[in-house]
Amino acid sequence: MLYTLLVIVHVFICFLMIGAILLQSGKGAEIGASFGGSSQTVFGSRGPANFLSKLTVVVAAVFMVTSLSLAILAKQRNFSSTVIDMQPKSEPTAPPAASPAQPSGDSHPSGETPAAGH
Repeated sequence: MLYTLLVIVHVFICFLMIGAILLQSGKGAEIGASFGGSSQTVFGSRGPANFLSKLTVVVAAVFMVTSLSLAILAKQRNFSSTVIDMQPKSEPTAPPAASPAQPSGDSHPSGETPAAGH
């Protein structure tokens, strides 16, 4: 239950971090303002730099904590793999006995047996 809740919080934090990073303006952001409008009015007169940079730091710290917690919880959980069997088998199984469909002699596609004097 705790593991599932932590995974949900971790995924939510991932999306928050992606959004916060993509909303930040880079060094070449002045060219974006030439295509119309400025995003600085949305975040206040000082722009998005302070708010988004602080949000990114907080979200990144929570992301690291949830990552470390998930790693510790995953190590403590007992997983059973269906691909690799960790316990060796005590007795090998014998292959099933095959019943011969035709005699081991010469066989003809027509199903007839050849004459002895041929």
